[in-house]
Amino acid sequence: MLIAEIQSHFTWIDWGVLLGYLVLCTWIGHRMSGKQATIRDFFLGGRSLPWPAVSGSIIATEISGVTFIGVPGTLFALNGDFRYLQWAIGSILARVLVAKFLVPLYYEQEIYSPYDFMGRRLGRAAKKLATVLFTLGSILGQSVRVLVAAIPLQVVTGLPIEISILVIGLFAIGWTLMGGMQTVIWTDVMQFLLFSLGGVIALFWICSHLDGGWGEFWQTASGFGRTRVWDFTFGFRKELEFTFWVALLAVPFQNLTAYGVDQLNAQRMFCCRNAKDAGKALVFSCFGQLLTLLMLMVGAALFVHYHVHPFNPAEADLVKAGTETVAGSRVLAPGEPDYVFPMWITTVLPTGLSGLILAGVFAASISSLDSILAALSQTTLSMMYHPEDRTDEELEGLNLVRMSRLLVIVWGVVLTGFTMLLNVARGGIPILPLAFGMTTYTMGPLLALMACAILRRGSVRGLLVGSAISFILVALVRADVWVLLGKAGVPLGWLGVFGTYDPAALAAGTIKPLWCYAWAWPVTAVVTFLCGWLPGGRTDSKVSATVAAAR
Repeated sequence: MLIAEIQSHFTWIDWGVLLGYLVLCTWIGHRMSGKQATIRDFFLGGRSLPWPAVSGSIIATEISGVTFIGVPGTLFALNGDFRYLQWAIGSILARVLVAKFLVPLYYEQEIYSPYDFMGRRLGRAAKKLATVLFTLGSILGQSVRVLVAAIPLQVVTGLPIEISILVIGLFAIGWTLMGGMQTVIWTDVMQFLLFSLGGVIALFWICSHLDGGWGEFWQTASGFGRTRVWDFTFGFRKELEFTFWVALLAVPFQNLTAYGVDQLNAQRMFCCRNAKDAGKALVFSCFGQLLTLLMLMVGAALFVHYHVHPFNPAEADLVKAGTETVAGSRVLAPGEPDYVFPMWITTVLPTGLSGLILAGVFAASISSLDSILAALSQTTLSMMYHPEDRTDEELEGLNLVRMSRLLVIVWGVVLTGFTMLLNVARGGIPILPLAFGMTTYTMGPLLALMACAILRRGSVRGLLVGSAISFILVALVRADVWVLLGKAGVPLGWLGVFGTYDPAALAAGTIKPLWCYAWAWPVTAVVTFLCGWLPGGRTDSKVSATVAAAR
């Protein structure tokens, strides 16, 4: 089989490097885990972690395998270019706003998550709603990160992708149980450093092996339009996903939620010594956009490499390459662009080095999964016991660390199983849009909940209605739900009445969205906020404090 030729490049030396790196990560995670006597130690690292480490952890979570594999693949695909970089505008703006306004609010009192803050402002029902939304978004979004690492592992080893997913899940559970957030953050820092090194090696390796060096790289990439950055076209169609206006008007809503409301990142900020350190950790994580630029450059370099050295039969078979017209020339374009970078790592880089870089991808997926396991465990435990309203003595008596570890195992099994289901439904959907799109269902409602909590006004029933409306709106511009139903044999032709899917594709039994899902971030945030704020009464802070004390 042709693919076996590619897998033969991954030798026992690469296997040794990969396994050795995982063992090293495990050992360092154990050494840095510290005491785990209380849930404050387990979930907040005792609020003693240095802000540079927290900042590196935020970057590693943001980058992870999604950016390392998905960004080069997206650029390699037909018409891929640097326009994705425009989204950095909204990302940086949102982080600064979170650091300036939300972080100080969180550090005013001893809380474990933004949902504790919502509960104190709007009542426990709001906290439960936010926790359910976060849980749903985590299951949808973080499964993609696991799938990202399972793909290259399958490509280079030939292992069934289900086995790869299972191995990632088992390691993630083990790392989380070992040291809570202490282990999560320090292993994240290792992945951040290795990702940076891997991207630099890939870019320099490709450019140094071109006859014309960097000049040929840039001239060829530019000639095919791969270095285009700015796009000021305004519109709502799917092809206008990466534009300046989406970056300025839609992306800030997504990132305000991701860094200020989503527990995955917020939990890291709670591990800092004080609000000032947490703000610095978040603001300095903006430098992670340089890694995004680096991986876009790697994607452009891969395009030039395979333009100069076209796919051989084995490579073309793996990535399902076909010919497309780009800038007036016929070029090979893969039908599976997410396989291109792992394939290049395996077949071009020297033995050992390819194992090291793929180990970083693999370990980063484990690190991303253990991050969400810690966050899901904390939010579930908080909904059950409300530790923010109990004394330290009461918490010690409840032995919550043991329950926390049990919840880590439960959520590890759930996420591993859902990732396997997602792999069945993914089809040929590129990883990068899938990763961002899956979180679209919950980002807007979560941000609306936080806005109501800050204003101390909101009806939980109204917020629930707004969240349901938002979910339906997103489902009508995304394909995820319908792909799953279509694979289960449910007819999809009736979706044509909404005008949000390509009629020709529906007639052929497939789903092709027509509208850009990114606009759902501000739309669903505003819809949910209005549903909750308009009928809601104002909550007096003194009354809220009295109710919280009574609990």
